[in-house]
Amino acid sequence: MIAQVGDRIVLEATHLGDTRRAGVITALSHADGAPPYQVKWLDTGRTTLIFPGAEARIEHRSWEPT
Repeated sequence: MIAQVGDRIVLEATHLGDTRRAGVITALSHADGAPPYQVKWLDTGRTTLIFPGAEARIEHRSWEPT
C-alpha cells in the first residue's frame, strides 16, 4: 500500500454493526509512501497514526495542474 499526503484512506467495516471510517492522510512516516500514516479522521477531526490492514483502501487524490 503506497500513499501520498492528501490521499483519502477508507477503512471498511469488518463486523456487523461497525461503521466505515474515512480520513485524509496528513503525514507519511516513510518517503516511499509506505505505512504507517498520520490520518485526520473526517468523522471526528482527530489525528491518529495508523497501520492499515486488509480492510483499508487508498483513494488517490486527483492532482490537477495549477
